[in-house]
Amino acid sequence: MIRTQKVRLYPNQKMKKVLDDLCDYRRYCWNQGLALWNDMYDSALILEDKTLKPSERKVRDELVANKEDWQYQLSARCLQLAIDDLGKAWKNFFDKAMPDWGKPKFKSKKAPRQGFKTDRAKIVKGKLRLDKPRGITNWCDIRFKGAKSLDGDLKVVSIYRENGKYWASLPFEADVVKKVKTNQKTAVDLNVGHFDYTEGQVKTLPRNLSALYKRIKHYQRLLARKRMVNGKNAVQSNNYAKTKAKLQRDYRRVANIQRDIIQKFTTKLVTDYDKIAIEDLTVKQMQMSHVASKGLHRSLFGYFRQVLDYKCQWYGKELFLADKFYPSTQRCSRCGFVKTGEDKIGLDGNMKRKTKHNEYICYECGAIMGRDENAVMNLLALI
Repeated sequence: MIRTQKVRLYPNQKMKKVLDDLCDYRRYCWNQGLALWNDMYDSALILEDKTLKPSERKVRDELVANKEDWQYQLSARCLQLAIDDLGKAWKNFFDKAMPDWGKPKFKSKKAPRQGFKTDRAKIVKGKLRLDKPRGITNWCDIRFKGAKSLDGDLKVVSIYRENGKYWASLPFEADVVKKVKTNQKTAVDLNVGHFDYTEGQVKTLPRNLSALYKRIKHYQRLLARKRMVNGKNAVQSNNYAKTKAKLQRDYRRVANIQRDIIQKFTTKLVTDYDKIAIEDLTVKQMQMSHVASKGLHRSLFGYFRQVLDYKCQWYGKELFLADKFYPSTQRCSRCGFVKTGEDKIGLDGNMKRKTKHNEYICYECGAIMGRDENAVMNLLALI
């Protein structure tokens, strides 16, 4: 089982230069490979010759054969892994069922996040050691913090730079101890700002985030006023850079708070229950609505499902997904009556029946209960 840990790196000035160069080299290899791949692909279509179709091997061999002298001073695995990821991106391009379907794009040096990968990294005496090219001296191991365990076989390490700070994802192949069976089951109803389940409710947008979101809004307005001139040749002022750094810092704090909540909640679910039911929501389509798009984006529905899915696989728990058309909100959990047409409950409740958004009144058996409570019971009935 692969378990990944995100850690903060603390390189010295020498290794900062090395990491920056590798980030730039990864972007260079990707863009060069993508340009070559596009040329091969267009040639195969125009000449109608399948033998000209691009592949990872063809593109990699071409780039290696035309290496510049300066490229030999950097890790060869950076180029190999960049082309490998490019091949996967092109493979996904021909599968329209992928969530973020689209043609691979060129990477910009202005992107706030830059990174690279290596499969030759090692953990030596609690520090990260990268593969050293030939002829390079003063090579140092990199200190890091945030790892809970370093047991297992280290796989492909992803290192990236964001806001002047360096991070690494350390994937270890290790054995995972299964959780004790409890013979209990539960269901989770996802809502904007909170998740409901059989034991109660978990806030995903707690009050301490409101102050951070106000500061984010304030910095966004300041940044909008500090517009850059002269188009592509514009130079960022110091005030522009400082405001942008503050904005990104608060975004990172919000993400850390919310991800911590979801990690703890999902761990509680897989510890206390053997069977868990959730809704299979089409988050991308739901975010296209201007009514609740911001709240949906902030509630991290997709991240919750992703984390719960892999933790259920780790610990031998069962995850049940309700069909996206399953009427968990409209169905009465006591008699089974399903509201249709003008009787449906919307984001504003029901205008015809004068009911509120957070209450459920069955027009068949007269049951009165909370909307979220009713949805949880309907999902629980699927197990």
